[in-house]
Amino acid sequence: MSHRVKNLLAIASGLTTITSRSSASVQDMTKQLTNRLTALGRAHDLVRPLPSGQGAAALLGDIFTVLLAPYDDDGAFAGRIRVAVPRLGVGENAATGLALVIHELATNSLKHGALSAPEGRLDISGMTSGDDIEIRWTERGGPVVTSPNGSGGHGSSFLQRTLAGQLGGFLDRDWSPEGLLVTMRISVERLTA
Repeated sequence: MSHRVKNLLAIASGLTTITSRSSASVQDMTKQLTNRLTALGRAHDLVRPLPSGQGAAALLGDIFTVLLAPYDDDGAFAGRIRVAVPRLGVGENAATGLALVIHELATNSLKHGALSAPEGRLDISGMTSGDDIEIRWTERGGPVVTSPNGSGGHGSSFLQRTLAGQLGGFLDRDWSPEGLLVTMRISVERLTA
């Protein structure tokens, strides 16, 4: 129990630091941090053991749907977000990392990408490939996208570390002018653990 509490405090501390670097005001930081912590709580609720031995894993599509629900308040889900991923369980060990990745990508989309524009669309699709799953996060209809200078900011390095360390994968971005395309490759074994 002590180990889990320390892990949770480390996650909360890390999220606070990352959020403070990307926030323009105290109110903005409060909203972002609250949304991130709420997303983690929702992901945890999804992967808790179910009653009567019904299992312990949530489905990948359910995780995306639940975690993207907070963006409904800002006009999303009016036919703007589509999720079509393989029917795979997400284990308790992977849920936190996956939740953080999804939330970080969605937050960036809402601030700078497709979800920042009324006509913007987000399409999340996936397919298994050998021992991995490839997930494509495709944004279209938002503002013109330009590649950042250098390797990106704190959010970019956070995404790479989380995917590599917790999910046994990697992330690649295509900054095409019509919209961001993010390709994530994740170990199925790590995802379902």
